[in-house]
Amino acid sequence: MKVLGIIPARYSSTRFPGKPLIDLKGKSMIQRVYEGALKSSKIALLIVATDDERIVKEVLRFGGNVEMTKNTHQSGTDRCAEVAARHPGFDVIINIQGDEPLVDHRQLDLLINAFQDASVKIASIATKKISTEELSNPNRIKVLLKNNNDALYFSRNPIPYTQSVATPHFNFLRHIGLYAFSTETLMEITALAPTPLEKAESLEQLRWLFYNYAIRIVETEIETPNIDSPEDVDYVISCL
Repeated sequence: MKVLGIIPARYSSTRFPGKPLIDLKGKSMIQRVYEGALKSSKIALLIVATDDERIVKEVLRFGGNVEMTKNTHQSGTDRCAEVAARHPGFDVIINIQGDEPLVDHRQLDLLINAFQDASVKIASIATKKISTEELSNPNRIKVLLKNNNDALYFSRNPIPYTQSVATPHFNFLRHIGLYAFSTETLMEITALAPTPLEKAESLEQLRWLFYNYAIRIVETEIETPNIDSPEDVDYVISCL
């Protein structure tokens, strides 16, 4: 199984412009993501995909692989598909979010190992490590599973709703934004039309579920906080 790792990174962000280039204890965020992903022995080639020359310049500075993409992509998944189309011969494409500076190669290896099951076409990861604050934070995505560990639903809200404090404790799952796809499936899902449900939650994975693409969720004990907004920076720095 040959794996292509792609780190989509864009400079323009509604919540946090310039996020990939912020300094995290002497290294840019994109450098920390790249170096973390590079530790996975299962990834044959790692590429940053961006539409901004400033990010290109930074990746070249620290010696990484980088490719320019169109500036019209609506998601990192679309950006990954453009790069993957230039590199035939890979069985699995892994989308490593550019705002995960603490990404752990063991998470990536877990994700890639899911494809040893031939029925898996899309995989992602989640953790039971979720605080009360994260549960109510719309920037921390929650996921429910089916009995075979495929995703049932993703939401920015706490799911399931619990009616009272008397409700037995539920093991909520926090989604970690790492995805892997069979190459064929990646090309298929990027051709799908957006859906009202996806737009309501602003979560592209709901589009894939809507069109009946199963997403296998692999659970991890490794906690890797991401940076979604400026408020997240201090906590991530404290973890470095």
